[in-house]
Amino acid sequence: MENAKLTGVPPGVFSRTRTNAFTDAKPAGGRRSLPLVVLSPGFTEPRSTLTALAEELASRGYVVAGIEHTYESLATTFPGGRTTTCVACDERKGEEFWLKVGRTRAADVSFVLDELTGPHPKWRGASLIDPSRIAMAGQSAGGAAAIPVMLKDARVRAGIDLDGTTFSPVPDSGLARPFLFLGTQALHSPGGKDTTWDRDWRHLTGWKRWLVLAGAEHVSFTDTALLLEQLGIYRNPGLPGARAVEITRRYVRAFFDLHLLKRPQALLEKPSARYPEIKLCTPGEPQGACSG
Repeated sequence: MENAKLTGVPPGVFSRTRTNAFTDAKPAGGRRSLPLVVLSPGFTEPRSTLTALAEELASRGYVVAGIEHTYESLATTFPGGRTTTCVACDERKGEEFWLKVGRTRAADVSFVLDELTGPHPKWRGASLIDPSRIAMAGQSAGGAAAIPVMLKDARVRAGIDLDGTTFSPVPDSGLARPFLFLGTQALHSPGGKDTTWDRDWRHLTGWKRWLVLAGAEHVSFTDTALLLEQLGIYRNPGLPGARAVEITRRYVRAFFDLHLLKRPQALLEKPSARYPEIKLCTPGEPQGACSG
């Protein structure tokens, strides 16, 4: 918490936070019956920042693997007790650095898939995973990494970028698998401050959607905003943390339900009266129109 400059917060408050998940719960399902979603957090962030999203997907019949990116996370503790720190934090943060982060995370994801779906899996429920239905989502650097992951590993059939600047571009040859951009309206509207999505949109040749969440801030797509609001040290009048988490969970699940479970999702086809904060963008039109 010192690194995050969270002063006045009692030690251990986050580790004592209760969730809806349980350790060592028995996996349910038949052999090769469940799709797998890999979740990748932002730079320096632990996988626990995506807990609400992981619980949403797991409760709907997905196997979810949250990755702690060793030497990027502020602290990673292994089962034997060894803890590593953020070695990457000491490096200069230029364009080449972020390209390296993308390559490293692509290697991490492929390693995790090998460990879960290979001949000698490390998880007792691995036989439940359908290796033909694997996808990825991430926030910030984790979302940006979805592109290099999908370019490197054909096992990942669909991807979501939650507000991540895509330093690793989609090549001119394109990416034909389903992809969803979901970001802040302030930063990621078409033709806005971050033009990397505009650049990559042209080369996404399969099913694709570009959504922005009005009132959202960068942390709105994670549990962080909700937790900090409850501690009284963060407030976003434009979009409360609980509402942001609800919307993120719903749209991420809709995307995976469509592409991994083959269930039609009207939510991804037109503006929703239930979620008016979401705007569907059509890059290429005047001002990169976003409707909702």
